[in-house]
Amino acid sequence: MATEHDDDALTLGESAGLVRRSGVSRQGELLDLPEPGERTVTVAGVADPVARVVLDSPVPHLDRTFDYAVPAAMAQHALPGTRVVVRFGEQEMRGWIWQRGATTTHIGRLSPLRRVVSDLQVLPEASRRLIEAVATRSAGTRSDVVRLALPARHASTEVDERDKVTRDFPSWERPKDACGWRHYDGGADFLEQLADGAAPRAAWCALPASDEHQGASSSADGGGGGDQLEPAIEPWQVCLAHAVRACLAGSRGAIIVMATTEQAEALAARLRQELGEEPVVVLSSEHGPARRYRAFLSLLLGRARVVVGTRSAAFAPVCRLGLAVIWDDGDNRLSEPRAPYTHARTVLALRSSLEGAGLLIGGFSRSVEAQSLVNQGWCRDLIAPRRVVRGVVPRAEVPGPAELDREGASGAARIPSLAHRALRRALQNGPVLIQVPRSGYAPLVACARCRTAAHCPSCGGPMAMDHQGHTTCRWCARTVGRWTCPECDGQALRMVTVGSARTGEELGRAFPGFPVVVSGARETHGVMDEVDDSPRLVVATPGAEPVAEGGYRAVLLLDGGALSSRPELGAAGEALRQWTNATVLAAPSARVILLGRPDPVAAQALVRWDHAGFASRDLMERAELHLPPAWRVARLDGPQRGVETLLAQAEADGFETLGPVAPPPVNGQVAAGAARALVRAPLARGKALARTFALRLRDRSARREEQVCVEMDPTRLW
Repeated sequence: MATEHDDDALTLGESAGLVRRSGVSRQGELLDLPEPGERTVTVAGVADPVARVVLDSPVPHLDRTFDYAVPAAMAQHALPGTRVVVRFGEQEMRGWIWQRGATTTHIGRLSPLRRVVSDLQVLPEASRRLIEAVATRSAGTRSDVVRLALPARHASTEVDERDKVTRDFPSWERPKDACGWRHYDGGADFLEQLADGAAPRAAWCALPASDEHQGASSSADGGGGGDQLEPAIEPWQVCLAHAVRACLAGSRGAIIVMATTEQAEALAARLRQELGEEPVVVLSSEHGPARRYRAFLSLLLGRARVVVGTRSAAFAPVCRLGLAVIWDDGDNRLSEPRAPYTHARTVLALRSSLEGAGLLIGGFSRSVEAQSLVNQGWCRDLIAPRRVVRGVVPRAEVPGPAELDREGASGAARIPSLAHRALRRALQNGPVLIQVPRSGYAPLVACARCRTAAHCPSCGGPMAMDHQGHTTCRWCARTVGRWTCPECDGQALRMVTVGSARTGEELGRAFPGFPVVVSGARETHGVMDEVDDSPRLVVATPGAEPVAEGGYRAVLLLDGGALSSRPELGAAGEALRQWTNATVLAAPSARVILLGRPDPVAAQALVRWDHAGFASRDLMERAELHLPPAWRVARLDGPQRGVETLLAQAEADGFETLGPVAPPPVNGQVAAGAARALVRAPLARGKALARTFALRLRDRSARREEQVCVEMDPTRLW
């Protein structure tokens, strides 16, 4: 089945020539320009004396190759993929040699290359093709993509790494059995194809690890059968190690992308235990220039073939890539916040098509984007049978109005008495987890008299309160000494929402004798990695939950409505992902209680442990509303006149448009004359949508008109 990703991969060869053969008329019409006349360039003793250079410039109309002559002294060093310095106009600019050839369309004498920064081909052919694919799909420029793919050069590190002796890799045998993959429908076949050198693609809903679990079997007519113990569920890290080992058996490499550096380092340490002498590299921009460049060079020079890293690792130059993995792809930290605004999942999907590598989109939950690829038939679905799920997943419950009414007055409390009883029983056996969606003490305060939300008098941002009663602005961090309500002139404040610090304080009073630990990026002790099995209350924000030895004996998910009912696209799916990641930290026999009036559909998906079903339903709703990923969407941000011009051109091309409207305020202020709009297209026209905006932006750039920011498939529409 042809898909968007397949189309992008198959037409990559056109992207470089697109600038040379296409243009935009003054009336905004797309034109097919005739191929300029080419002439052959000869330099004594130099084969292919023309270097086609991509400049290190984000200016859209400069996103093309410029021809330069290769002097004879540089012929052996100025190879495709190397860094060079060239003369452009009245200044020197850095760039990368994209191709070498013998012809040019330039009229007149070619300027020579000024300098080769390094003869190391830091952008091999596979990387250049991937960069072109990402730039084409995101309507961006190649230089912006190179910024993500290529770490800054560290000269001394480069000298040290090039002098090292390359050692042989250990030999691996293909897996003799399916190992932990046998618990998933199609898992054994996925592993077998990897070992055979094929390129299977799958979306994987992983199960929490457990010892031997209870499995139910029944006769075909439903009358009879019994319970039986089935083999243990291996941790997802071990399953990934088996998949990597299958690739290594065929002398192929692997990339695994994680959301944070801490997660990448933890997984790399586990893979080193599982893979023994096989080198595993960690690639992250947080490691600093020298360490990051050293890891990059070890992959480029073939000294390592397994890499774990953050979103930029999706471009890592792994030789003979066999498997690309992204874990927990719903995490927004995997999306690039700057141009070209691409998601690591998209990069790996394009790379899978280009290099014939396997792709695994894994996690305990399922993103709607991954489900879209499954529904298109572009990748398979790897999920466990219901009997296996029931044996290892903790029981989740969502108390309804009837159950809360039976608790009397406490049923209306944030933590009703039924939750207190569950925590008290669980604390007799070990630690319990309480997930709170907000950090701090009182993240939002209001006037005690009229309940008007309190805002900073300087920037208009929301005000928060600490445990000592001091108020500060959450946007500008200014301390607000004395606040007066603009509605009723009241000066007293009350808490509207409760954060993790305040929750920990309340639970400490409710459960005297038990220690309380608060984990979060903004908390006093920061994020904790793990806790022992002694009884304690662990209060954590989503993503900051430490791992408990033996699993938590109970998990309490608070303020479900605040997390799942936000006015944002995909809020319910994000809430389900965070609830799920907390649930899998519990012991199989633990109780999981979700409170706070959560979104009913997401809550039932957690109870049934049906993440693929929830994602499918979400995808159907988005298809009806013409929203991503069911449709391709471009978000336009910029001056009112520029946005309106692009909207009119998009309507003329047959695309759906919405807007323009005023953009949301930043730090309480809206830029004067700014506008935001959406342009939508079905998947069949997605490539045309990106191509159209790429050409329009180049045309505006060439005319020195005000630039409009275009983000393809944004995670936030407004």
